[in-house]
Parts: sequence; structure tokens; C-alpha cells
Amino acid sequence: MAARPRFGANYVPSSQWFYSWLDFSADAARRDLDDLASIGLDHVRVFPIWPWIQPNRGHIRRAPIDDLLTLIDIAGERGLSVAVDLLQGHMSSHDFLPAWVLTHHHRSVFTDPAVREGIARYMDVVARAVSERDNVFAITLGNEVNNLWPYFDTTSAASREWASELLDVVAAAAPNVKHLYSVFDASWYHPQHPFDPADSVDLGDLTTVHSWVFNGVSDIDGPLGPATVSHADYLVELAAATSTDPNRGVWLQEIGVPQPFVPAADAAEFVDRTMSYVDSNPALWAVTWWCSHDLDRGLLDFPDHEYDLGLFTVDHEAKPAARALEKYIASRRPGAPARRVALECPIDPHSHPERRADIAPGSAFHAEWVRRRADGPIAIASPTCGIDESYLAARGITEVTRGEY
Repeated sequence: MAARPRFGANYVPSSQWFYSWLDFSADAARRDLDDLASIGLDHVRVFPIWPWIQPNRGHIRRAPIDDLLTLIDIAGERGLSVAVDLLQGHMSSHDFLPAWVLTHHHRSVFTDPAVREGIARYMDVVARAVSERDNVFAITLGNEVNNLWPYFDTTSAASREWASELLDVVAAAAPNVKHLYSVFDASWYHPQHPFDPADSVDLGDLTTVHSWVFNGVSDIDGPLGPATVSHADYLVELAAATSTDPNRGVWLQEIGVPQPFVPAADAAEFVDRTMSYVDSNPALWAVTWWCSHDLDRGLLDFPDHEYDLGLFTVDHEAKPAARALEKYIASRRPGAPARRVALECPIDPHSHPERRADIAPGSAFHAEWVRRRADGPIAIASPTCGIDESYLAARGITEVTRGEY
């Protein structure tokens, strides 16, 4: 715990959202990143837009890559390290896809060999470029790539092969950084979803999770109820329990305060309570808040909860969530992780993804974990790993208990 977790933000430009890449302004980026450095953050996660770099399968533009490198350098000047996501792909309810996978060319991003070859080339070029910067610490294949599944055919086997193949491409191009894979939580909770929990915990150098309480959690007990403020800890713990490596870190890569699920008046308390829960988890590697800046309401057709997720307004005013996070980081006093009792999971998500509903928010198991978590940290142990004493010891688990679910 002494060296972890890191604290950062997902960088959403204060002016013109990600459309700002079309007219990149280094001065605007400097002001935005000054905001983030001012509250004690140590890293940013950044998002180049795939089709604007590779508008044709055979053509990769250098100018937007140079803009990305400039942004990375600006972050470095402010003491911020950088994680780069490659395939956008999906972003805040909008999908950015090149014409060569759409309309008359419609081909699956996940299964078409020509498309996969094109994506591999794109990832190789961009990964090589950004890895030359000393402050780049991680490259993620893309943001919640499973959001593209409804539009492009895939299967569990195909999606795993896709991610594994591209992680190999990135690892070869950028061997000096962490190589990661990112999906949203349907892969953990929805039985028929063709992206499995095993992929998240087996592929890449860390497990990444995205904790959003608009997935139904806030309906259980309200914006500040135990199920809501403990959801990030639950998802981190579930990921740790699913991994066969007891020392694998979990990056809470996205978490935010979405209105109206968490009203603005409750934002600071949501930050305080959520962090007090998840920060005690020994598997937690980093927390990266979504997001840096609000979205200008002059930009249309976004879900309403997307507009006010920023730590800062579009006018660079720190919001209550930013001040709460700043205070938490400044006052944090890490200590040795506590030895913990674990609640046995009714399924092994690694080997039985078809039973994911049994661990989804609102399930009997989830309700039992939330009830016990209110009394202090409690781990989760899968039925498979929960009988391995060396595995449990490595995770700091002293006892495995069972509930009625």
C-alpha cells in the first residue's frame, strides 16, 4: 500500500471535447493539465481518435500523432505521466469508426482479417511513437472496446483472440510500457456478453475495471447508500478474486459522479465514501477519475449525465468532487494492508461466465457482500482459488466464509 495507488484523471479537453483533436491547441492543453496538476494528480489517460489518424486502411496520418506527442510532452512538463488509449472506437456514447469498416465496406472490427491487419498496423505505428516518451507508462488497446460488439459480430473466443493478438503487437512495438485491455462492466455481469471476465484478468499487465453506478447500483439504495459507494471496491475485489495470479494489480481506470444518479450536492461525499472503501483494497493499483473537465452544453446529442462529469468546469473552476479528491490525496496515510476474511463467491467467473448474473449488483451474493462490507474490509474468494492456502495468503486472506445465496 505504501507505493499505491496512483491518482489521475481521464483527460477530456475543456474546449470542444475530443473534437479538439481536429484543431489541436497546445495552449489549451497546457491550461487543462495545469488544472489537474494543481490538485495533486500524477497521471492522465489520453484518447487519440482512431479514424482521424487512420482514415484509410492503408494511410496513417502523421500530424495527429505529432499532436499526441506534444500533449504527452506538455503533461511531462507538469509532472504528469501518461497512459494512451489507442482505439476510439467508443467514447461517451459516440462511436468513432473509419469509413473502411462501415456502410458498403461493413466488416467486423473483431473478426475480419483485413480489418484486424489494419488495426494492428495503426497500433504498431502509434505505440512505437508514444513509447519514445519517458513519461508514457501504459498503452491500452482502446476505451471499452466491447461497446462496439452490437455493431460488429464476435464471439467469446474471437474477442479473446482479437485482444491477445493486438496486445502482442503493442508489446512488440512498445516493450518498455504496460500493455492493457479495457472493457466496461457488462463483461463482469451479463451472462451472454461475448467478452469474458477471464480476458480481463488474463490479458495484459494489469486488470482494468470501470465502475459506473448508473449500471443499476444506485437504484439499490440511493446515491450514497452502501451498495453505491462500495461498488468500486466490489468490482476491484471481484477482479482480484477472478485472477489466478494473487499479486495482479487492478487499475480502477474509470470512476465518476454521474448526475442525476448522484446529485451534485452529494458529489463530494460520494468521493469521500467511495475512496474510503476502495483505497483499503490491497489489489488497487491506481484510480483514474472520469473525467478532467465538463462537456460544453453547446455540443449536442450526448446523454445528460455526460455533461457534468468533470473535476473542473469548462471555465477551469474546481468542482466539489475535485476538492474532495484533492483533500483525500493530500491526507492519505497508507499503511500495511489489513488481513481480511473473504466471502466465497457462488461461481468462478473465470471458468463459468454463463453464470455472471449470480454476482451482478442486486444479486443475493452482492447483497451479502455489501452487508458485510459495511462492517469493514472483506475480500472475495472464488470457489477454485479459495481452497489454495498459498494463494489466499498472498492476498492477505485469513479465512473464507460462506453466506446464504
